[in-house]
Amino acid sequence: MTRIVRRTMPPPPLTPEQLFERFDALGIVYLTYAHPPVFTVAEATALRGSLPGGHCKSLFLKDKKGGFWLAVMLEERRIDLKKLASLLGAPRFSFGGAADLYEVLGVRPGSVTPFALVNDVEHLVTPVLDAAMLDHDPLNYHPLANDRTTAIAAADLLCFISVCGHVPRIIDLAGIEREPAAAAS
Repeated sequence: MTRIVRRTMPPPPLTPEQLFERFDALGIVYLTYAHPPVFTVAEATALRGSLPGGHCKSLFLKDKKGGFWLAVMLEERRIDLKKLASLLGAPRFSFGGAADLYEVLGVRPGSVTPFALVNDVEHLVTPVLDAAMLDHDPLNYHPLANDRTTAIAAADLLCFISVCGHVPRIIDLAGIEREPAAAAS
């Protein structure tokens, strides 16, 4: 007799509208701004004008043992990944690929955000938050798509991450930034 084992498929990734419904259900106050799609911090900076708050970026990382990490920080940070791995006691980091990003967090490159933790139903990702980032109000992230920016309070971000079943590692990223590249002669 052959035994058939069925693995359940994870639910499809949330849309931005479904994310906003979650925020509403949790009583999380947010404000979303629409803009053309952006893929880099430089593009976002050029489009945002005087949008208040901390402007952030999220790095989807994979360690050499296959573990996934989401490092979320102020956009001006230039983190040395080797120093970050050492600080976290993790194996060496590299950037996670687009296929892993979509499979684990349900977003595409350019749309990486801590809000995507809602799609990590298997809790494969360890979130890492920049302690200095949490001092800003509001914090600005893409809401699962890079054609919008959503502002949220730091306390609400922490609540949302917790509700998603994740426990973030909040660390001081000062002192682990990359050395500036030498100017060309």
